Amino acid sequence: MRETTLEIVAPAKWGEGLVSVAEGERIFVDVRLESVHEGILATGEADTEYTGVCGRCLRDIAEPLKVEFQELFAYPGVEATDFEVQDDHVDLETPVRDAIVLSLPFQPVCEPDCPGLDPATGERFTESTGSEPAAPIDPRWAALQDYTQDHDDDAPRPVPGS
Repeated sequence: MRETTLEIVAPAKWGEGLVSVAEGERIFVDVRLESVHEGILATGEADTEYTGVCGRCLRDIAEPLKVEFQELFAYPGVEATDFEVQDDHVDLETPVRDAIVLSLPFQPVCEPDCPGLDPATGERFTESTGSEPAAPIDPRWAALQDYTQDHDDDAPRPVPGS
């Protein structure tokens, strides 16, 4: 068994959604390599940072990411496997990349209660003022918005059809 710590840089952008690990981003990998009957078992953790934009307000975000991975690298033989030991070495790039990309959030947010964007103006909502924003009025009913009644609210109203 061998334990080692590696510091590598992402050779390319990892991820295709709103957030990704940028090319050149540092990745710290702690890995334990164990010799087993079938090959070499690699177990470890990778620490890095992803960057991108919030899925609600489009603000730039950068968050740390820590993932675990485990992969069996089989000795070359009759059976075809995804990962093989080659010249007594294992290539950890694919399992580390897969673990990182699969751990990236699909809909990242800058904060858990991010209010997002105003659909009418496209501007970011600011701190909540405690009141609900007015609902948009259907244009067919907009003329009634300016309608004022000539009598008091307490006065009896005529019943239609009487």
